[in-house]
Amino acid sequence: MNGPERITLAMTGASGAQYGLRLLDCLVREDREVHFLISKAAQLVMATETDVVLPAKPQAMQAFLTEYTGAADGQIRVYGKEDWMSPVASGSGAPAAMVVVPCSTGTLSAIATGACNNLIERAADVTLKERRQLILVPREAPFSTIHLENMLKLSQMGAVILPAAPGFYHQPQTIDDLVDFVVARILNLLNIPQDMLPRWGEHHFGVDD
Repeated sequence: MNGPERITLAMTGASGAQYGLRLLDCLVREDREVHFLISKAAQLVMATETDVVLPAKPQAMQAFLTEYTGAADGQIRVYGKEDWMSPVASGSGAPAAMVVVPCSTGTLSAIATGACNNLIERAADVTLKERRQLILVPREAPFSTIHLENMLKLSQMGAVILPAAPGFYHQPQTIDDLVDFVVARILNLLNIPQDMLPRWGEHHFGVDD
């Protein structure tokens, strides 16, 4: 199996819930164990941007997402914002990689300063301190100086900043194509196989030689 077997996926309150849902679906399809975290703001954004309305309680949400993605029992594990006994809260139990998608600028700031006021922030802090893979996918425009300084600080700590900025060289035809572009880039960074976007050089994207 290429890439990490266990991944923490967090969704926070920026626009772009489709990115997180699509990544979850891809990780399940690739037989990865997903530790799922979501903020209240992200749940509100998801209900606004999609037809997915998640149950409030972690156990009910876990059952919903398992059915929604066709995951095996136990493949998706959902934790509440103050579940400090969950594996993601400790370096001895946390997965080898964490993705925050979408990542709000508030979450970006909290991670950059080590706030740890909720489980998402703590899980990211653990990922950084253990020198594991942390991918942050902010969706904001324009970026303020504060946002850029926080991104630089996190990049210097070893995090990867991957803005939700889809390209167009693959000639997208639908919104799903644009979503898949960003999700494919995340999967490439995780070294997980994906067939949504050819790697550069594998296809000319219609450009003449």
